[in-house]
Amino acid sequence: MQYYLLNVMQPGWDELPAPEVMAEIGERLDVFHRELREAGAWVFAGGLHSPDASTVLRPRDGDVLITDGPYAEGKEQLGGICIVKAPDLDAALEWGRKAALATTLPIEVRPFQHESED
Repeated sequence: MQYYLLNVMQPGWDELPAPEVMAEIGERLDVFHRELREAGAWVFAGGLHSPDASTVLRPRDGDVLITDGPYAEGKEQLGGICIVKAPDLDAALEWGRKAALATTLPIEVRPFQHESED
C-alpha cells in the first residue's frame, strides 16, 4: 500500500460559498469520509483555516525568523488535506475524483515518497 495526499485547493478565501452550500458540501464530505473508512483507505483528513492564520518559520543565519503567513501568494491556497492508503495511483486518483465531486474544488493527488508498512 502507498500513502497519498489529497490536497484541497481553495481558490479564494474571501469568496466562500453561502452557509447552505457549505452545509451541502459538509454532508458530501461526511459520505466521502465514511466511504474511505469502510474501504480501509482512511488515514486522516481535515480542513484548514485561511492562509492569514498561518505562521512561517524560516531558517536564517543560524536562527529562525518567524513571520505571519502565508508563505506563497497565489490564486489558490491549500484549504484542506486528506491522506489515504491506496494500492496504486489509479486507485488514489479515484479517491481524488470523489473528493473533487464532494468539495467542488480542485484536488491535487500526490504520493508520499515511501510505501506504508501495512
